Amino acid sequence: MIEGVIKFSAEHQRERLPSRRFGALGCELTAWREIMSKTQLVGRDPHLYAGAGYGNVSGRVGPPGSPLGGRAMLITGTQTGGLPQVGLDDYCLVERYDYRRNQVWSRGLVEPSSETMTHGAIYDLSPHIRFVFHGHSAVIWQQARELGIPWTDPAVPYGTPEMAMEVQRLYRTGGLSERRIVAMGGHEDGVVVFGRNAEEAGQVLMVYLARAYARTCRVGQI
Repeated sequence: MIEGVIKFSAEHQRERLPSRRFGALGCELTAWREIMSKTQLVGRDPHLYAGAGYGNVSGRVGPPGSPLGGRAMLITGTQTGGLPQVGLDDYCLVERYDYRRNQVWSRGLVEPSSETMTHGAIYDLSPHIRFVFHGHSAVIWQQARELGIPWTDPAVPYGTPEMAMEVQRLYRTGGLSERRIVAMGGHEDGVVVFGRNAEEAGQVLMVYLARAYARTCRVGQI
Protein backbone atom coordinates (compact mmCIF):
# COMPACT_ATOMS: atom_id res chain seq x y z
CA MET A 1 0.00 0.00 0.00
CA ILE A 2 1.43 3.38 -1.01
CA GLU A 3 1.63 5.81 1.89
CA GLY A 4 0.13 9.28 1.66
CA VAL A 5 -2.00 8.85 -1.47
CA ILE A 6 -5.27 10.81 -1.39
CA LYS A 7 -8.17 8.48 -2.17
CA PHE A 8 -10.99 11.01 -2.23
CA SER A 9 -11.84 13.91 -4.52
CA ALA A 10 -11.15 17.33 -3.01
CA GLU A 11 -12.91 20.53 -3.97
CA HIS A 12 -10.11 22.72 -2.73
CA GLN A 13 -9.74 26.51 -2.70
CA ARG A 14 -6.11 27.59 -2.57
CA GLU A 15 -5.92 30.52 -0.15
CA ARG A 16 -3.99 31.51 2.97
CA LEU A 17 -5.80 30.76 6.22
CA PRO A 18 -6.10 33.85 8.48
CA SER A 19 -3.93 33.62 11.60
CA ARG A 20 -6.38 35.72 13.62
CA ARG A 21 -8.91 32.90 13.33
CA PHE A 22 -6.78 29.77 13.18
CA GLY A 23 -3.43 30.78 14.69
CA ALA A 24 -4.10 29.67 18.26
CA LEU A 25 -5.44 26.25 17.24
CA GLY A 26 -2.59 25.87 14.77
CA CYS A 27 -0.03 26.51 17.52
CA GLU A 28 -1.71 23.99 19.83
CA LEU A 29 -1.64 21.34 17.11
CA THR A 30 1.93 22.19 16.14
CA ALA A 31 3.08 21.75 19.74
CA TRP A 32 1.79 18.17 19.81
CA ARG A 33 2.98 17.54 16.28
CA GLU A 34 6.48 18.56 17.48
CA ILE A 35 6.27 16.01 20.32
CA MET A 36 5.13 13.35 17.86
CA SER A 37 8.02 14.25 15.57
CA LYS A 38 10.58 13.90 18.35
CA THR A 39 9.16 10.46 19.23
CA GLN A 40 9.15 9.50 15.51
CA LEU A 41 5.37 9.14 15.42
CA VAL A 42 5.39 11.74 12.63
CA GLY A 43 8.14 12.11 10.07
CA ARG A 44 9.82 10.67 7.02
CA ASP A 45 12.21 7.74 6.72
CA PRO A 46 13.69 6.81 3.32
CA HIS A 47 13.60 3.15 4.39
CA LEU A 48 9.90 3.13 5.34
CA TYR A 49 6.67 3.57 3.37
CA ALA A 50 8.53 4.20 0.09
CA GLY A 51 10.07 7.30 1.63
CA ALA A 52 6.74 9.14 2.01
CA GLY A 53 5.99 11.40 4.94
CA TYR A 54 3.66 9.98 7.57
CA GLY A 55 1.47 11.16 10.44
CA ASN A 56 -0.96 14.06 10.86
CA VAL A 57 -2.90 16.01 13.46
CA SER A 58 -6.23 17.82 13.45
CA GLY A 59 -8.48 19.89 15.69
CA ARG A 60 -12.15 20.78 15.44
CA VAL A 61 -13.24 24.24 14.36
CA GLY A 62 -16.66 25.59 15.26
CA PRO A 63 -19.43 24.58 17.68
CA PRO A 64 -19.70 21.01 19.04
CA GLY A 65 -23.19 20.51 17.64
CA SER A 66 -22.28 20.92 13.97
CA PRO A 67 -24.03 18.39 11.70
CA LEU A 68 -22.42 15.11 10.71
CA GLY A 69 -20.17 15.57 7.72
CA GLY A 70 -19.83 19.25 8.56
CA ARG A 71 -17.65 19.14 11.66
CA ALA A 72 -14.98 21.42 10.28
CA MET A 73 -11.36 20.70 11.21
CA LEU A 74 -7.92 22.22 10.88
CA ILE A 75 -5.65 19.41 9.66
CA THR A 76 -2.06 19.15 8.49
CA GLY A 77 -1.81 19.05 4.72
CA THR A 78 -0.96 16.08 2.57
CA GLN A 79 2.71 15.04 2.66
CA THR A 80 3.66 17.48 5.42
CA GLY A 81 4.68 14.62 7.71
CA GLY A 82 8.26 14.80 6.50
CA LEU A 83 8.69 18.52 7.20
CA PRO A 84 11.01 19.21 10.16
CA GLN A 85 8.68 22.00 11.32
CA VAL A 86 5.23 23.21 10.30
CA GLY A 87 3.37 26.50 10.48
CA LEU A 88 -0.18 27.59 9.77
CA ASP A 89 0.49 27.56 6.01
CA ASP A 90 1.03 23.78 6.29
CA TYR A 91 -2.53 23.28 7.57
CA CYS A 92 -5.76 22.97 5.66
CA LEU A 93 -9.31 23.84 6.73
CA VAL A 94 -11.69 20.99 5.90
CA GLU A 95 -15.19 22.42 5.98
CA ARG A 96 -17.20 19.39 4.85
CA TYR A 97 -16.69 15.71 3.99
CA ASP A 98 -19.07 13.18 2.46
CA TYR A 99 -18.40 9.44 2.80
CA ARG A 100 -20.96 8.40 0.22
CA ARG A 101 -19.61 10.73 -2.43
CA ASN A 102 -16.03 10.24 -1.18
CA GLN A 103 -15.49 13.97 -1.39
CA VAL A 104 -13.97 16.71 0.75
CA TRP A 105 -14.42 20.49 0.61
CA SER A 106 -11.41 22.43 1.88
CA ARG A 107 -9.40 25.66 1.91
CA GLY A 108 -5.73 26.48 2.45
CA LEU A 109 -2.34 26.67 0.76
CA VAL A 110 -2.04 22.87 0.95
CA GLU A 111 -4.52 20.13 0.17
CA PRO A 112 -5.92 18.01 3.01
CA SER A 113 -4.23 14.96 4.47
CA SER A 114 -4.97 11.59 2.89
CA GLU A 115 -6.39 10.59 6.30
CA THR A 116 -9.05 13.30 6.29
CA MET A 117 -11.94 10.84 5.93
CA THR A 118 -10.77 8.92 9.00
CA HIS A 119 -10.49 12.13 11.04
CA GLY A 120 -13.98 13.16 9.93
CA ALA A 121 -15.40 9.76 10.85
CA ILE A 122 -13.98 10.12 14.35
CA TYR A 123 -15.36 13.63 14.80
CA ASP A 124 -18.77 12.33 13.73
CA LEU A 125 -18.69 9.79 16.59
CA SER A 126 -19.32 12.44 19.24
CA PRO A 127 -19.59 16.24 19.43
CA HIS A 128 -17.22 16.10 22.41
CA ILE A 129 -14.28 14.81 20.33
CA ARG A 130 -12.20 17.85 19.42
CA PHE A 131 -8.74 16.51 18.51
CA VAL A 132 -7.44 13.57 16.45
CA PHE A 133 -3.77 12.54 16.12
CA HIS A 134 -2.54 9.94 13.63
CA GLY A 135 0.95 8.55 14.10
CA HIS A 136 3.04 5.60 12.99
CA SER A 137 4.54 3.38 15.65
CA ALA A 138 5.80 -0.11 14.94
CA VAL A 139 6.13 -0.86 18.66
CA ILE A 140 2.46 -0.02 19.35
CA TRP A 141 1.09 -1.49 16.13
CA GLN A 142 2.84 -4.84 16.50
CA GLN A 143 1.55 -5.25 20.06
CA ALA A 144 -1.88 -3.73 19.59
CA ARG A 145 -3.82 -6.90 20.38
CA GLU A 146 -1.75 -7.63 23.49
CA LEU A 147 -2.34 -4.05 24.66
CA GLY A 148 -6.09 -4.37 24.11
CA ILE A 149 -6.19 -1.79 21.32
CA PRO A 150 -9.12 -2.11 18.87
CA TRP A 151 -7.92 -3.22 15.44
CA THR A 152 -9.50 -2.36 12.11
CA ASP A 153 -10.08 -5.03 9.48
CA PRO A 154 -6.76 -5.47 7.57
CA ALA A 155 -8.73 -5.63 4.31
CA VAL A 156 -9.95 -2.04 4.76
CA PRO A 157 -7.54 0.54 3.24
CA TYR A 158 -6.82 3.86 4.92
CA GLY A 159 -8.41 7.11 3.80
CA THR A 160 -11.54 5.48 2.36
CA PRO A 161 -15.27 5.52 3.17
CA GLU A 162 -14.86 1.89 4.25
CA MET A 163 -12.30 2.95 6.87
CA ALA A 164 -14.70 5.60 8.13
CA MET A 165 -17.40 2.97 8.59
CA GLU A 166 -14.93 0.58 10.23
CA VAL A 167 -13.95 3.19 12.81
CA GLN A 168 -17.62 3.84 13.56
CA ARG A 169 -18.23 0.10 13.98
CA LEU A 170 -15.38 -0.19 16.49
CA TYR A 171 -16.71 2.79 18.42
CA ARG A 172 -20.10 1.12 18.79
CA THR A 173 -18.99 -2.43 19.55
CA GLY A 174 -15.20 -2.74 19.70
CA GLY A 175 -14.19 -0.77 22.78
CA LEU A 176 -12.93 2.28 20.88
CA SER A 177 -15.12 4.67 22.87
CA GLU A 178 -13.29 3.71 26.08
CA ARG A 179 -9.75 3.23 24.72
CA ARG A 180 -9.69 6.29 22.44
CA ILE A 181 -7.02 4.59 20.33
CA VAL A 182 -7.30 2.36 17.26
CA ALA A 183 -4.69 0.41 15.30
CA MET A 184 -5.19 0.39 11.53
CA GLY A 185 -4.94 -3.23 10.48
CA GLY A 186 -4.45 -2.47 6.79
CA HIS A 187 -2.12 0.52 7.32
CA GLU A 188 1.31 -0.61 8.50
CA ASP A 189 2.26 0.91 11.89
CA GLY A 190 -0.72 3.30 11.78
CA VAL A 191 -2.47 4.26 15.01
CA VAL A 192 -5.06 6.97 15.68
CA VAL A 193 -6.00 8.59 19.00
CA PHE A 194 -8.61 11.19 19.90
CA GLY A 195 -9.76 13.25 22.84
CA ARG A 196 -11.91 16.09 24.13
CA ASN A 197 -8.83 18.30 24.07
CA ALA A 198 -5.31 18.10 22.71
CA GLU A 199 -3.79 17.05 26.04
CA GLU A 200 -6.20 14.13 26.37
CA ALA A 201 -5.45 12.86 22.86
CA GLY A 202 -1.71 13.30 23.39
CA GLN A 203 -1.81 11.56 26.75
CA VAL A 204 -3.54 8.52 25.26
CA LEU A 205 -0.83 8.29 22.60
CA MET A 206 2.07 8.68 25.04
CA VAL A 207 0.60 6.23 27.56
CA TYR A 208 0.22 3.49 24.96
CA LEU A 209 3.69 4.21 23.59
CA ALA A 210 5.12 3.74 27.09
CA ARG A 211 3.07 0.57 27.64
CA ALA A 212 4.32 -0.86 24.36
CA TYR A 213 7.96 -0.16 25.25
CA ALA A 214 7.48 -1.57 28.75
CA ARG A 215 6.06 -4.77 27.32
CA THR A 216 8.94 -4.99 24.84
CA CYS A 217 11.37 -4.60 27.73
CA ARG A 218 9.73 -7.44 29.67
CA VAL A 219 10.16 -9.85 26.79
CA GLY A 220 13.81 -8.87 26.43
CA GLN A 221 13.63 -7.07 23.08
CA ILE A 222 15.22 -3.82 24.28
